[in-house]
Amino acid sequence: MLSGAKTSTTGLFDDYARDGEPLPAVGDRSVVVDSAGRPVAMIELTEVRVVRVGDVDLAHARDEGEGYESVAAWRAGHEEYWHGPDYRGYLGDPHFTVDDDTLAVAQRFRLVVRL
Repeated sequence: MLSGAKTSTTGLFDDYARDGEPLPAVGDRSVVVDSAGRPVAMIELTEVRVVRVGDVDLAHARDEGEGYESVAAWRAGHEEYWHGPDYRGYLGDPHFTVDDDTLAVAQRFRLVVRL
């Protein structure tokens, strides 16, 4: 994020309602913290799309900055998390599975300032 390699991120649509959070909106700003909890940057959302997981495009996958060179690699990486014990434990559903029709929130952002 600080280097500019990561300019997009993805979450599942249902998580917002489950957590009682509104969907993000273009123009929203957030403080980014490092692994020690220290503020390191402020970002601003420039695009928010609700899309089917099966419709995530290569540009979005690449812009997550994780080295994904295909949508299949992006999906495999995300499904590893979504189908893993931590996420399934958060849901309270040990059999939760993402499919093409699962809705995701694809966000694009810009770095406003390093803190």
